[in-house]
Amino acid sequence: MKNEFCIRKYTPEDFQDWNSFVEKSVNGTFLHNRNFMEYHSDRFEDHSMIIENEKKILTVLPANKSENELQSHAGLTYGGFIVDSTMTATLMLDIFENLKKILLEMGINKFLYKAIPHIFHQHPVEQDLYAIHKNGGQLIRSDLSSVINIKYPLQPSKSKKQGIKRAQSVQLKVHESIKFTNFWIILEDRLKHAHRERPTHTLKEIEGLREKFPNNIRLFLAKKDHIIQAGVLVFDCGITAHVQYISSTSEGRQNGAIDLIISHLLQNVFYDRRWFDFGISTSDKGTNLNDGLVRSKEMFGARSVVFNHYYWKLS
Repeated sequence: MKNEFCIRKYTPEDFQDWNSFVEKSVNGTFLHNRNFMEYHSDRFEDHSMIIENEKKILTVLPANKSENELQSHAGLTYGGFIVDSTMTATLMLDIFENLKKILLEMGINKFLYKAIPHIFHQHPVEQDLYAIHKNGGQLIRSDLSSVINIKYPLQPSKSKKQGIKRAQSVQLKVHESIKFTNFWIILEDRLKHAHRERPTHTLKEIEGLREKFPNNIRLFLAKKDHIIQAGVLVFDCGITAHVQYISSTSEGRQNGAIDLIISHLLQNVFYDRRWFDFGISTSDKGTNLNDGLVRSKEMFGARSVVFNHYYWKLS
């Protein structure tokens, strides 16, 4: 027997219900909270979807529309179907079948789907991957991230251990800070000169987001005599701590400042979590791996997890 439900577009009136569902879900993070998603609402035409049965939400899909294509949200690294513990494989298959009909009626005939990686799942919930495969979706992109299993960590390299000792010998100390300005200067300078890039967020944006999510957006600095030598900005996603930004001064790199911060985070701050995610080391839609960057993460004991993108042609 097919499940009966309503598939509709998100409206501002759904704001609180959406956030409440994400909060109790088994694979959503604070990035899927509308307060986070809407900081860049001017850049995307929101087309998030809600699937419900008798006004009870079964799942939500963060998404935006670009011409005749639905994208699971282009402003997020990941953003597939967010579900609670009641989601089953059969129900997800029914949702995909009906979603296709609804999207075609809306004039949408393409769907770019970014699955939520398993490291953000409280329980296994990969029904969506099977459903999109069964309906003809194709894997078109894999980005490679580097992750530490906090409960069963691999040993860091000899050079990382030496870096920690060097940082301790010059009396660097790690502190959590709510002041982002000086770190942002270091970050922007490093990205500009080393990679010709800029941070994804402006200083104003990240400060605004931190005001809304003070327990999730956390900055840790390595200092000596009140002078910052390195910083790591972490997005606390529950079972997973994700490194959003990491940077150091030239002196900090010589002194092993980042090595000290990472060691502090693993041993003293996020020791009770499951995963520590350094983020992706790929570019050009996943086709180019930055060997030096991924190697530096692996030297901390991190290993590979892929962030997959799927393309589903509906018509």
